[in-house]
Amino acid sequence: MNSPTSSPSTGVMRVARRRAKLGCEPAYEALVRGMFAAAHSLPGFLGAELIPPACEGGQYQVVMRFATQQDLDRWDVSDLRRLWHKRLAAVADGDPEYRLLTGLEAWFTQASAPVNHQPVRWKMACITWLGIFPTVSLLLAYVAPHLAVLPFLPRTALFTALVVLIMTWGVMPRLVPLFRHWLFKA
Repeated sequence: MNSPTSSPSTGVMRVARRRAKLGCEPAYEALVRGMFAAAHSLPGFLGAELIPPACEGGQYQVVMRFATQQDLDRWDVSDLRRLWHKRLAAVADGDPEYRLLTGLEAWFTQASAPVNHQPVRWKMACITWLGIFPTVSLLLAYVAPHLAVLPFLPRTALFTALVVLIMTWGVMPRLVPLFRHWLFKA
């Protein structure tokens, strides 16, 4: 079952993979959902999702999103996390394996798909270029002339900040769903 999630283009996302003990799957899922509900009170928590295993006995994936790395770090050392991980230890088989997703990789993460089904890097590079080329071209044509009065470093900093903002919140959230079938095709 899902809990509220954020856009993959924001913050940091960590995926934990872990098996439930045989016969403890419903308890494991209930505890993970309880942990999500408790985490909602934390500053910087953006959302979470539980992805069940593809086959019986497989690994669950727990996706948690935080606004910043500092928010994730705060969660990692919290008493709340320790409490929920202690409860989960009773129904889980072993310790979780973690994977942190940030930057470009997080743009291409499907919240509803297993993490091991990420698009190949060359496809991610193609989609990224497809977004950057027109964005930079339009900014060079229409914004850069207005920035010409600034010294080189402030002009470059402002220009690149605009590219990142437009790509992160404007272009990539629209481009990835448009090419989803091609990106995630085996």
